[in-house]
Amino acid sequence: MEFKHVSILLTECLDNLHIRPDGIYVDATLGGAGHSRHIAERLTEGGRLISIDRDDMALENARIRLADVMDRVTLVKSDFRNLDQAIASCDVEQVDGILFDLGVSSPQLDIAERGFSYMQDARLDMRMDQQQTLSAYEIVNTWDRAELRRILLEYGEERYAPQIAAAIERERQKKPIETTMQLADLIRGAMPPAARREKQHPAKRSFQAIRIAVNDELMAVQEAMDRAIDVLAPGGRLAVITFHSLEDRIVKTAFRKAAQGCTCPKDFPVCVCGKKAKIKLTTRKPLLPSMEEIAQNPRARSAKLRVCEKLSEK
Repeated sequence: MEFKHVSILLTECLDNLHIRPDGIYVDATLGGAGHSRHIAERLTEGGRLISIDRDDMALENARIRLADVMDRVTLVKSDFRNLDQAIASCDVEQVDGILFDLGVSSPQLDIAERGFSYMQDARLDMRMDQQQTLSAYEIVNTWDRAELRRILLEYGEERYAPQIAAAIERERQKKPIETTMQLADLIRGAMPPAARREKQHPAKRSFQAIRIAVNDELMAVQEAMDRAIDVLAPGGRLAVITFHSLEDRIVKTAFRKAAQGCTCPKDFPVCVCGKKAKIKLTTRKPLLPSMEEIAQNPRARSAKLRVCEKLSEK
């Protein structure tokens, strides 16, 4: 199946990255290569794009989709939390812009065999990197009830986490929970009737939580933000698209911390902490998709774009 993906907030990303034709840029979340394609098209022969993903399917698709601009593109298989190492492997020390699109790629959701979707039946998987050992199957069938409850509460903000975790524990004592539909039905059955009638699918929050745990997504975002800021050249820009409050909170906090200078008490006559701001925020509030974009692509509905710019070290 062709790895298709609709790029979200595309114009806003391209405009805010301030792409120079001869600059060096990083797409830290290659996915369907939509953003990469448009960045590469704005580069001349002297420019370079480093595109990173840990999904072999995404990398293979990119070799096809970006074939006519591959003279400007370097593909790297890596977890984006290690983007500093990925960039260094390309003999690059600093870059002029970095883009993160933290949403799950459409093919990962749409291709049933990947085991991400509660709408299609498949073996529980949810691994972005098919080479890693931990999958949704192991989490659902081997993690203890308290840990399941914790991730459902923290990562999914699921108010019925205790009931769902208890139902999972009871079911797996009878037989393994092997498929996405088996899990989705179990989650639905653990909820009260009123919750099952809500507009949102009953399993949505729980599947999000398990996916985040499988791929260690929140810790990866936290680590990636600091490393991304450090590898930016002065004047370089970091643009991050988030899709839920947990990710956005991490990005917002990381930006605010990096934008903060001296932390000495206001009544100190001179600075003794020596801290200097690394970045400046380009907008006070995140950029949101237009109503037109949401109408064309409902998956853009929860997207937020935050952008910062690296300051000179002087």
